[in-house]
Amino acid sequence: MPTLTSDVLARTDWTERMRAHAERADALTAGRRLRAARGETHPVDDFLYTYYSYKPAVLRRWHPGRDVRLADAADSPHAGWRWYRSEAGTVAADADAFLTEKAPLVRAICGILSSTLGRIGSYGCFGLHEWAMVYGDGETRHPVPLRLGAEGTDAVVEAHDLRCTHIDAFRFFTPDAAPRNRFAPTRDTQALTEQPGCLHAGMDLYKWAVKLGPLVPGELLLDAFVLARDIRELDMRASPYDLSDWGYSPVPIETPAGKAEYVTAQRAFTERAQPIRSLLLQLVDPTENS
Repeated sequence: MPTLTSDVLARTDWTERMRAHAERADALTAGRRLRAARGETHPVDDFLYTYYSYKPAVLRRWHPGRDVRLADAADSPHAGWRWYRSEAGTVAADADAFLTEKAPLVRAICGILSSTLGRIGSYGCFGLHEWAMVYGDGETRHPVPLRLGAEGTDAVVEAHDLRCTHIDAFRFFTPDAAPRNRFAPTRDTQALTEQPGCLHAGMDLYKWAVKLGPLVPGELLLDAFVLARDIRELDMRASPYDLSDWGYSPVPIETPAGKAEYVTAQRAFTERAQPIRSLLLQLVDPTENS
C-alpha cells in the first residue's frame, strides 16, 4: 500500500511506476478482457465491471496522486489530462480545481469515509443480503441455481434477523424481504448507517477511489480494486447460489460453522479496508491523521 507524500518524481521514477502500474492492471483485468472479446460472462468476477460500470481502461490509468509532481513530464500523458497543471517544469494534479468542481461529491465521499472509519464494525448480518434479494420471488439475480432451492432459501431468511446497513444492498431486497430488515438505510442517511464490517462498504472503496480521480495514486486504486474483488468472492460464496460449477465452494451461513467462517473473513476484510479508507480520506483532507 502506498505512503502518501509530497514529492517531485524524477522521470525515471514516474515512468517506471507508470509501467509497473499498467502491467499490474493488465494482469488483474486479463480475465475480464478475454471474456469480453469472446462474449462470455462470469457470475463473480464480472460484478466489479458491471455494477460499478468502470472498464479495465480506468484501472490502467496511473495517477501519481495528490501533491506529487512529475519532473520532465511535458510529453507525459498527464500533461494533456483534465485536472492537471504544469508548473515550474513539472506536471501535477490540480487538486484545487478538482475539489472545487467536484465539491458536492467530495463532501459526500468524505462524510461516508470519515463516519465509517470511526465506527466499530458490526458482524451479525452473515451476508444475508443476497438471500433477501430473492426471498419470496422465485427468480434469481444471477444465471446460476439456488443451492437450497427457492423454499430452502426462503426458510433461511425467515430463520434469521436481517441486519443490512448498506443502501446499495438493501435497495435490491424483494418487497417481502425489505420489511424484515432491522434497518431502513437510504441514500440520504448513508453516512449515518455505513459501518466498516459491511462487505459492500469495503467494496465501495474502489468506487470512491475512482471518483476521486487524480487525487488517488494508481497503486492505491489497484489495492482498492483487489480488496473489492476478494470481498465479492466471499459475498457470492456466502450467497444462496450454487457456484460449484465455477470452482467456488460455499460458505454455508445457514450453519454455525458457515457463520463462523463468514465472520472471520468479514473481520479480516475490515482490517484490510480501514487503512485504504484512511488514506482516501487523507487525500480529500490532508489534515486528517486518523
